[in-house]
Amino acid sequence: MSVSTVTTIATFSDNDLVQHLAELGALLQACVHNGASVGFVMPFGVDESEAFWRGKVLPSLRAGGLMLFVARQGDAIAGTVQLDYDTMPNQRHRAEVRKLLVHPAFRRQGIARALMTELERHAHALQRSLLTLDTRTGDHAEPLYTALGYRTAGVIPGYARDPHHQAFDATTIMYKTPGG
Repeated sequence: MSVSTVTTIATFSDNDLVQHLAELGALLQACVHNGASVGFVMPFGVDESEAFWRGKVLPSLRAGGLMLFVARQGDAIAGTVQLDYDTMPNQRHRAEVRKLLVHPAFRRQGIARALMTELERHAHALQRSLLTLDTRTGDHAEPLYTALGYRTAGVIPGYARDPHHQAFDATTIMYKTPGG
């Protein structure tokens, strides 16, 4: 996989997702195999990965309550993040950050930060003043979120099974309001 220095961020439609399903599936599979705690456990095959995009993400994109941001370097999909703003009437001021994924071959290049910046720009345009997310406690993403102005609301022990081991990891619930 060649690495370019120019990263572009696109907002994917449902048709874009279908067109790039294999690439998105490969991205998710690579992240899970590299230890990402994003809801899946080993063994985790490409069929399961593509089924996630088809069965969970695609319907939400079509329904209009989710935005999918995709980072590219050259022709390669380097990362993605989702903005879930399908909320109840009393929660139209908030949205949830979901599944920040950066392919292991493209890490440490500012891609996660670029994806989050684009997501936050769109959240602001949607008048979503509170963003929430959860991340495995102690994971590599936690300092990134803190640097972006997210604050810790709390930690839930034993929240999710580790993707590679028969152990349960804690999750850190984080939020961001206007001005960080």
